[in-house]
Amino acid sequence: MKKLIAVIGGSVINSEEVREIAFQTGKEIALRGYVLVCGGMGGVMEEAAKGAKSVGGLVVGILPGKDTAEANPYVDIPIITAMSHARNAIIVRSACCVIAIDGEYGTLSEIALAKVIDKPVFGIKTWDIEGVIKVQDAKTAIDIYEGKIKL
Repeated sequence: MKKLIAVIGGSVINSEEVREIAFQTGKEIALRGYVLVCGGMGGVMEEAAKGAKSVGGLVVGILPGKDTAEANPYVDIPIITAMSHARNAIIVRSACCVIAIDGEYGTLSEIALAKVIDKPVFGIKTWDIEGVIKVQDAKTAIDIYEGKIKL
């Protein structure tokens, strides 16, 4: 069974740097044989999904509303929750680890939920919080998760 890696981050991207980081993160997740799970909407979620799809990856979107049409065009498997931000718990519970990119309070809530259940959280240009492992890119995050890099 394939493992899922969650990508969390802002629903709006304010820089080309963050856009590229999100795209490359999704791409790396797919190239490494993982399934990308995210909130299924725009911003970081959409760019990561686009990156995963660019190399044939699989994307699961845990949607906040009641309609699969809300999903970005790169989501393969849309999961309807009608739970708004409460869906964040499903995203982090489903993943073996979490990569946070940029983001605001929704991202902060996902980080907190992941830390409460002892999921590894890797941060790229996101909240500076104790317990979040700062990394430069997804390759480093996955290498740490897989034990190829020791902290």
